[in-house]
Amino acid sequence: MKNSGQLSRRGLLAAAGFAGLTVLVGCGSGADDADAKDLSGKQAGAMKKYGVGDRFKATEPLSFTILHNNMPTYPLKESWLFWKELTKRTGVTLKATAVPYSDYEKKRGLLIGAGDAPFLIPKTYPGAETAFVSSGAILPVSEYTHLMPHFQDKVRKWGLEGDLDSIRQSDGKYYLLPGLHEKVRVGYSLTLRTDVLEEAGLDLPTTWDEVHEVLKGLKEAHPGVYPFSDRWNQPEPGGALLNFLAPSYGTKGGWGYQNATWDAKAQEFVFTGAMDEYRQMLAYLRELVSDGLVDPESFTQSDDQAKQKLFGGKSFVISGNPQVLADEYRINLAKQIKGASIEMIPVPVGPAGPVVAGSRLENGMLISSKALKSADFVAMMQFVDWLWYSDAGQEFTKWGVKNVTYTTSGPGRYEPLDGIKILGLNPEAEKDLQKDYGFSNGVFSYGGNWSLVSSSFTADEKTFQDSMARRKRLPVEPAHPLQAMEQEQATLWETPLKDHVKQNTLQFALGKRPLSEWDDYVTELKAKNMRQFIDVTNKAYERFRKEQGRR
Repeated sequence: MKNSGQLSRRGLLAAAGFAGLTVLVGCGSGADDADAKDLSGKQAGAMKKYGVGDRFKATEPLSFTILHNNMPTYPLKESWLFWKELTKRTGVTLKATAVPYSDYEKKRGLLIGAGDAPFLIPKTYPGAETAFVSSGAILPVSEYTHLMPHFQDKVRKWGLEGDLDSIRQSDGKYYLLPGLHEKVRVGYSLTLRTDVLEEAGLDLPTTWDEVHEVLKGLKEAHPGVYPFSDRWNQPEPGGALLNFLAPSYGTKGGWGYQNATWDAKAQEFVFTGAMDEYRQMLAYLRELVSDGLVDPESFTQSDDQAKQKLFGGKSFVISGNPQVLADEYRINLAKQIKGASIEMIPVPVGPAGPVVAGSRLENGMLISSKALKSADFVAMMQFVDWLWYSDAGQEFTKWGVKNVTYTTSGPGRYEPLDGIKILGLNPEAEKDLQKDYGFSNGVFSYGGNWSLVSSSFTADEKTFQDSMARRKRLPVEPAHPLQAMEQEQATLWETPLKDHVKQNTLQFALGKRPLSEWDDYVTELKAKNMRQFIDVTNKAYERFRKEQGRR
């Protein structure tokens, strides 16, 4: 028998979703007022009763256009089981415009700017939507989440209201439906050759100071080798390393670099590249380089060059993630170096303590404003809600069809069927869940409850994520949306400032510019409008804070 409380909650959400079909709503910039006010003429194919736990099934055959980020590792195939099963379950056929991964962001911008974008525009990371808001080309989706009971349910259950506030624009609305995570998932850290450590009598490090000592020990045992030679530098020098090193110092870097960082003590934003914490991080890297512990090419070389050094025994430490640990490092080391072993460690602890940085919002969906004019708009929003935000939809996009592509023995306990591999599971299988079936595709499969997200973890990643989950999560930075004129001006300042920071980050780390010139460097940033940029950012924060207080 079902719990009566669950029935009540589900019934209320279903009723709310149905009531939303005819409510009057504001549409935001770019939408036609007549279309925005009344959704009663936009219900073709929509379910009248649709709530949490219901599978969306169109009441008539529907098709929606979608932009598809075509990955080279699993290029789109019309024969994928995913497409056939999706239509069978939902009554919806997706018409995909495939764009190569390498050109996706540029092509997405061109299509949106020209008014030619498909209705559904996934694989968009928070922040990327800002460039399209003022034109009115994309929908203020926060105005229509009343049509999305699964989305609303997860936001409430997981306390994601503050995370969503961080992506609101100056009008108080958000224009991106982000992927929602129950917990922060940390992706990258250091991997070390454990067989070489054992030979040198060294333990796996747990802090960045211990990393320094371990690298020194490896250098003493192998004087002709740079112990640490890194990857993921192109197009961002030191992209991965700085991304997970910076939070250990209380700042941002690499892939995660942004010019503004929230100072919780001062209750204001400060310029990231001028923070003393940023300087301390660079001093640490400079010491590693000057001691001959880090390959100077670590910040510029290609992935292939870095991997060749690792597999050839010319380095022993490299950045990694659980997938490359299983699919690249272990497999290739086993082939080339007898007895080689390698492990990924939890991100070493630095001056900021045992913290974890990261958002619970992931890449998500933009919706073209043109979609609001279609007769099946409500059904489209219900479909998006089920496929991307319901537990059942997320299970389907990740694992596929039960007893065809996977088996399960309960929540979070999934196994690919014999003969099918996925990430590090069943690595010797002939078929691939992504390449041959279209599931676990980054266009559709992201976010979700921790049980589902962790269901494809290898034993290594489970250990890693369990360790990181015990750390204190850094708070979400407060929203500070800029108005159109401010955004235009800030954009002119932002890129030169960011470029100067990244250029000098490399120079300081490599010792080509001494840290004794730090004050000169900060003066250079001021000449590039650093103070004006931060003033605009803090003005936007104060304005938004006051406006939210009045709402």
